[in-house]
Amino acid sequence: MMEWTDRHCRFFHRLLTRRALLYTEMLTTGAVLHGDRERLLHFNAFEQPVALQLGGSEPAALAQSARIGADFGYAEINLNVGCPSDRVQEGRFGACLMKEPALVADCVAAMKSAVKIPVTVKCRLGVDEQDPEQSLFDLAARVKAAGADALIVHARKAWLKGLSPRENREVPPLDYAIVARLKSAHSGFEIILNGGIGTIEQARETLKTFDGVMMGRAAYQEPWRLLAVDPEIFGDAAPFAGAKEACLAFLPYIERELAQGVRLHSMTRHLLGIFRAVPGARAFRRHLSVHAVKPDAGAHVLLDALSHVSDAPAVLDSGGERPHIAA
Repeated sequence: MMEWTDRHCRFFHRLLTRRALLYTEMLTTGAVLHGDRERLLHFNAFEQPVALQLGGSEPAALAQSARIGADFGYAEINLNVGCPSDRVQEGRFGACLMKEPALVADCVAAMKSAVKIPVTVKCRLGVDEQDPEQSLFDLAARVKAAGADALIVHARKAWLKGLSPRENREVPPLDYAIVARLKSAHSGFEIILNGGIGTIEQARETLKTFDGVMMGRAAYQEPWRLLAVDPEIFGDAAPFAGAKEACLAFLPYIERELAQGVRLHSMTRHLLGIFRAVPGARAFRRHLSVHAVKPDAGAHVLLDALSHVSDAPAVLDSGGERPHIAA
């Protein structure tokens, strides 16, 4: 979710669900240790609970970065062992670490010794020609022994050569069954399923087998789905009756950030899918796409865009698909 789940995105998503755990973009240890920490790590307390996702392969650097993240107030530190991009591979982190499970375990142990908050790992089934029955189970056993609090499994292999990062999210087939077998083999270890979960109904079904479910692209591309998380998963009332009400609640944040010099488009780009398939959604997106990018764009641009869509609350249908508009 690099360049997607920034602090503006997370603030908006928190308006839609108060209970889901949110994750940052992956930050490398080099960026955390030597970059502008306030810019990279700052987040609004309203975002909590939020986890810091790290990329790296040096135990000492990861331990120091985890400690910095904990000091910033993050609720969890997550080690990314699943990103397949060439740039990530060149830095010896991400999915290529599936080939070095002992090193991953050392990294987890170092982070666990540095912080008191949960330390988790996000991985793939394996990479390239690895046998997932060996690669996934070996990695899981090692990180569990090292003290990891949970393993998040993207239920696809990653091909480090020949597929782009986007293709690696779509082409390798999903294999939920092997992750279910992993959970059966480690009943006391928290296993969270990731990959291909597109609706809250699917998430509820997944939770019958696994300890948690991670939604990535579906939550970003169609954020309206998050309004169903609190009532359908946690049994709490939804924060807002509909997407338009949530967008209006985002306006004070936008105004504060504009006053700090943030461009409007940096915030509203995360709203483009909020009204997908609702009457007026296309006009909403077009208005933001044309006007929010202008240098002097203000909060009124969002208000004008919202005038194109219905005031009626959204109601999920029984299949978890795009809601119809309530009468």
